[in-house]
Amino acid sequence: MADLETRIAAAVDRDPAAVTALVELEGGMIGRVVRAEFADGEPVVAKTGPTPLSVEARMLRTLSAAGLAVPDVYHASDDLLVMEHVEGCSEFTPAVERDAAERLARLHGHGAEAFGLSFDTLTGPVRQPNPWTDSWIEFFGEHRLDHVARLAREDGALSEERFDRVMELTSDLDALLSEPDSPALIHGDVWRTNVLADAGRVRAFLDPATYYAHPEVELAYVRWTDTFGEPFFERYRELRGIEPGFEERYDVYVCYPLLVHVHVFGGRYGRKLDRTLAGLGY
Repeated sequence: MADLETRIAAAVDRDPAAVTALVELEGGMIGRVVRAEFADGEPVVAKTGPTPLSVEARMLRTLSAAGLAVPDVYHASDDLLVMEHVEGCSEFTPAVERDAAERLARLHGHGAEAFGLSFDTLTGPVRQPNPWTDSWIEFFGEHRLDHVARLAREDGALSEERFDRVMELTSDLDALLSEPDSPALIHGDVWRTNVLADAGRVRAFLDPATYYAHPEVELAYVRWTDTFGEPFFERYRELRGIEPGFEERYDVYVCYPLLVHVHVFGGRYGRKLDRTLAGLGY
């Protein structure tokens, strides 16, 4: 404990003796998240863990540069991330949902020449390869579904039978998905505990898994996690529109987070993946 206090204090150029408490926070599923309180100033949030936290910092800075509300990064190394402490909670009124829609719609307005990103990112502990790719369908098939399905098969979490069904789905993506007008920058992991809100607005988005994508993959994840409801989708439609057929494409997109969960957690997520694949005809 004392060592962590010393490291946090050094990262923000504060006196370790001024640390009055380390308070455990939610969000430490993979590592540990604490709020460090100081006698002589504002608290900060620190994360430690086995994943390279410098990647998370780089994602946060990418989103901040695009205007999304995220915590400021004060220090980043592979095993320690120190950030601004943002007050808020993960309980959302319709006003918060509409505000979230406006913020994500603006984020999705940031385009690129191709899909991917200039560096590989993470979703939880899982690496997301982001080679620049001209086709969204190719990118989603090869660098999302195929990539994580192979990881899950290699560690024994995904059976050969389920793997083969995912590969059949991947081979049919041309008929199941559509290409967007242009790539859109996405947060990539918008679910309830990764959003802090207060006084009818979003204060910060946390723990991104960002890259340039079809914005539908973000919307599908929001719906799959039941993070926001109709006020969010109504406002998003007003601002950017949602292409007809999204309801049919939704199940294809949620196969990716399901595969990630199978890989990381196993258990019931394999059965959920079964049901989703069966509903798609695989």
